[in-house]
Amino acid sequence: MGAVAAVGSGVDELFESVCAGRSGRARLRGFDRSRFRAQHAYEVDDRPVGGGDVPGRATRLLLDAVGQAAEDAGLGDDLRGVPVLVGTGMREMRSLELWWRDGSPFADSGMNFGAALRERFNADVTHTFSNGCSASLYALALASDLLGQAGDDAPESVIVAGVDVLTESMYGLVERVRPDEGDGRNVSLGDGAAAIVLRRTSAGAARVHGRLRGVSLSCDAHHVTAPSRDGIARAMRSAYRLAGVRPGDVDLVMLHGGGTLSGDDAEAAALAEVFGADAAGPLMTAVKSMTGQTLGAAGLIDLIVGIRALGEGRVPPVVGPREPAADAPFRFVTGAAAEGQRLNVAQLNAFGLGGINAVAIVEGGP
Repeated sequence: MGAVAAVGSGVDELFESVCAGRSGRARLRGFDRSRFRAQHAYEVDDRPVGGGDVPGRATRLLLDAVGQAAEDAGLGDDLRGVPVLVGTGMREMRSLELWWRDGSPFADSGMNFGAALRERFNADVTHTFSNGCSASLYALALASDLLGQAGDDAPESVIVAGVDVLTESMYGLVERVRPDEGDGRNVSLGDGAAAIVLRRTSAGAARVHGRLRGVSLSCDAHHVTAPSRDGIARAMRSAYRLAGVRPGDVDLVMLHGGGTLSGDDAEAAALAEVFGADAAGPLMTAVKSMTGQTLGAAGLIDLIVGIRALGEGRVPPVVGPREPAADAPFRFVTGAAAEGQRLNVAQLNAFGLGGINAVAIVEGGP
């Protein structure tokens, strides 16, 4: 596994930061704050000293995360024959903005990540999918399908990745349509990249962090931005069927927790409906108040944090200016990380614009 976010670079630093309740929120550095009402974001601090933005940041973060994951899995730097599936929301849109406004050098082939992955890792099978906040779990589902294929040419390993960085257009749009609602809930964008190596069980990997039981995808097209409770509930039930589990088997839910009234309320209502009498069973947490809304990277960041939580029995808390409702029928982790937990099965929620829903079920390993 590999990850880069505002709270740290590398899986260990990411996990320790969110367990400590450490936030990556800081004064906006990438572009001119005077042009925006919002003044904060969750940025990876990799720009040159002196301020100003530079092109190619999404690609660099992606290569970092993929390199970490490949090293962790013992694949090395040569990924020929290993498919690399990348989920993203904006691709290299920030580089395109800088090219348009400032004349920064940029080739249209750089909008997707195939050329950079070939140059860095000799990766000869790459695909980029733009599915918003559910993009990396969408790529995870496709990777699972690839590994399930029959035939001599079916891969034994697939790298699944997700990446996004701040763009001025998206930052301004979110600020315009989602102003501060006065209760501490709002979308705040962040930079991030994450990657995992998914292998067949029969591949005999020397190191196993966890196992993927199933991924469910749906697109209900309910609304451009507002999610559908019914669509989310259907995605959850489908994930349980694929994974062969029941709601009562789930020990941990990594909530999408996007920070909007409509989104959080729809997710909570769907959870209450699907879990029913088991609603107070699993621990529930969300990390976007610490990492920011990292769009295409969000699902895999949650997966990595969830897998580490299963392995260590330690669950990061929900932090932020607004605590979860006291009358909610759920066991939210608040205040401090929950330690010494016996956890086996985790559910990961990711819901994108336009009703693109993804729910993954994983279990601890080995």
